Amino acid sequence: MITVTFPDGARREFAPGISGLEIAKGISPSLAKRTIAMALDGVLSDLSDKIDRDVSIEFISRDDPRALELIRHDAAHVLAEAVQTLWPGTQVTIGPVIENGFYYDFYRNEPFTPEDFPAIEKKMREIIAKDKPFTKEVWSREQAKKVFREKGENFKVELIDAIPPGEDLKIYKQGDWFDLCRGPHMTSTGKIGNAFKLMKVAGAYWRGDAKNPMLTRIYGTAWPDQKQLDQYLHMLEEAEKRDHRRLGREMDLFHFQEEAPGAVFWHAKGWSLFETLTSYLRRAQMDAGYLEVNTPQLMDSQLWVQTGHMEKYREMLFLTEKREDDERVFAIKPMNCPGHVQVFKNGLKSYRDLPLKLAEFGKVHRFEPSGALHGLMRVRAFTQDDAHVFVTEEQIAEETLKINNQLLEIYKDFGFEDVRIKFSDRPEQRIGDDVIWDKAEAALKEALERSGKAWTLNKGEGAFYGPKLEYVLRDAIGRDWQCGTIQVDLNMPGRLGAFYIAPSGEKVTPVMLHRAMFGSLERFIGILIEHYAGHLPLWLSPTQAMVCTITSDADSYAQELVQTGARVGLRFEADLANEKINYKVREHSLAKIPVLLVVGKKEANERTVSIRRLGSTDQKSMPWEDALAMLKAEAVPPDLQRAEGLA
Repeated sequence: MITVTFPDGARREFAPGISGLEIAKGISPSLAKRTIAMALDGVLSDLSDKIDRDVSIEFISRDDPRALELIRHDAAHVLAEAVQTLWPGTQVTIGPVIENGFYYDFYRNEPFTPEDFPAIEKKMREIIAKDKPFTKEVWSREQAKKVFREKGENFKVELIDAIPPGEDLKIYKQGDWFDLCRGPHMTSTGKIGNAFKLMKVAGAYWRGDAKNPMLTRIYGTAWPDQKQLDQYLHMLEEAEKRDHRRLGREMDLFHFQEEAPGAVFWHAKGWSLFETLTSYLRRAQMDAGYLEVNTPQLMDSQLWVQTGHMEKYREMLFLTEKREDDERVFAIKPMNCPGHVQVFKNGLKSYRDLPLKLAEFGKVHRFEPSGALHGLMRVRAFTQDDAHVFVTEEQIAEETLKINNQLLEIYKDFGFEDVRIKFSDRPEQRIGDDVIWDKAEAALKEALERSGKAWTLNKGEGAFYGPKLEYVLRDAIGRDWQCGTIQVDLNMPGRLGAFYIAPSGEKVTPVMLHRAMFGSLERFIGILIEHYAGHLPLWLSPTQAMVCTITSDADSYAQELVQTGARVGLRFEADLANEKINYKVREHSLAKIPVLLVVGKKEANERTVSIRRLGSTDQKSMPWEDALAMLKAEAVPPDLQRAEGLA
């Protein structure tokens, strides 16, 4: 007999070979009806699978969060059946679940287009309505290759050849249609529901190799119900409106061009925003006791060999060629940490010097594939708000807690109240022994417990040199962005020969905490633009107010207002163009200028301004001195407001 443990702790014995469905039916017919899969020892499995060992079991209903992956996986199979039914002779390749949906790659002489979607979706709904059961068979390698070869499915034959010997070849059927698949699946196609939508098509080389045939990739999304699908589609519409690349053009912040792929050309207004961020961070770091340093862009590549980066990330490094007068190969730095270790090593350090906090706005370069580049969000050249805190082992938890608290306060200043913390522990491929990893992970957990903040485990996702905390920001439309990190490194300082003198007089290797608040300033600016839909808070806005004249009689007054604003640290501009005021309002609203100060002959004579806020049609007239004082107070950064007791 085998023992099956249920979620409430109850245990029952069954004969080996009983299926999950049989157990569910034995408990209650209604349970069997609403169950679409099961989890055995936490692993999703087909409900029809036979159980032949002691195991814990959970029955998965369609409204269980874990069912979403199954809904999308099954939808991919139904998509493939629909396509092959409508266009016989089309070959199917692979169809995985991805974030927010699924895709399937097809081979056909004529690529699919979005115009094909209505017919495909209609056929998918027909297949779902038939509620065909998913059934699993295990075939021999020879049988599977023979069947798929006879069907003309050459890509499937190639996939079978790539499966390691001894591994089962699972075939999932839905009626007469079948596919090679690892599984698991729900009990039938009807469980998918109709809350799905095909989204887009793209070209994709077979196995990602440009030498192989080009396939058509059809992307789709699927959700448990129509409400969630509608919410997702609305979020996509909002995301398109907030696209930082479009807003960046409209706000005249930056651009990209082919002569420097993945590198930003900052315009004056964009650089003003960049500098506002660095000034804010510089103040925060100084208050926390960091020392700002600057390290070389180009260093001997042997440094990256010592750290282990060359072995793990060589394809991401930009390397120089050897020269006749210098046989060395240099690397453009992909991260700042080895340089900071060199600063630490310069001069003898004592335990009294720790914690030693080194910070740098370091420009780094990493080779990202051209297809992965995406505006400010994915670039090859970016600036890290990087810092490294050198501590003793006993100081890890205390310093981690300080960084954690500062990070959360900083995110709040930028309008991010909903912050998720993930604890990423040791990955399979790592350096250092387990005793060191045990210490590092225990110290991070202690800091989290002392912070009182909720966190989740990100299993096996730590850096190759140490565990880390990741800070995920949720934006105004519900998207998550991983930004800040705290990483505990008990390996790199030793590899690079760093040490401090302990009270005993011994040389001891320091622990290095890697810390980034925004991660990449470029990416964080992209996130800010999309979070605020370009309507940045006044203290961040590159142009805080535009002085718009109604008539040329007010030109000199407008210029005076700009100059007066500059003297008190406000970023004003004047629009003296001979255009109607409604045209100016539209133009500057498109550019997301937060405040318009409208002046004409009357305002110039009375020394008043009419104030109009972005997104509002209301206009308010007030004395210029009062308006200046109001805007000056509003433009004070939140950290300085706290310092001045204004917050």
